[in-house]
Amino acid sequence: MADVATTPVTLAEGEVMAHSDNTSFVTTLDVAGHPMVSDEPVSVGGTDKGPSPYGLLSAALASCTTMTLHTYAKSKRYDVTDIRVRVKHEKVHETDCENCERDPGAKVDTLTRTIWIEGALDDKARERMMQIAEKCPVHRTLGGPIRIVTQAG
Repeated sequence: MADVATTPVTLAEGEVMAHSDNTSFVTTLDVAGHPMVSDEPVSVGGTDKGPSPYGLLSAALASCTTMTLHTYAKSKRYDVTDIRVRVKHEKVHETDCENCERDPGAKVDTLTRTIWIEGALDDKARERMMQIAEKCPVHRTLGGPIRIVTQAG
């Protein structure tokens, strides 16, 4: 039987292969032919050689939001010169959560997205751009029901 780590795999768009040699948190990624590295910060035992998994999740939301806004601005011929999106991930204690009485550590994952749009836009166009940000496909995925199917390889 071939070694799984050395067997070449061709990935389609939307597929990611992660590999760890189990010596550290450093994980090599093949994102449909685009090599990357993920790691954990030094503060939790990693070597900070790449973004953390939550950093990658935040990056997916930030980049998708930027692309969505770019596409919309271009289609409307808005005079947009720069779009920046910052996403911060936190686990936030929710005082009104269902299990707070029994679990004082109950926390909810929170992604805080801040959007800057530069260009000659009136208030109505700027407001519409912010509404369009809510339609980013990754935003919709994260906000909807998600099913993770795990299977043996």
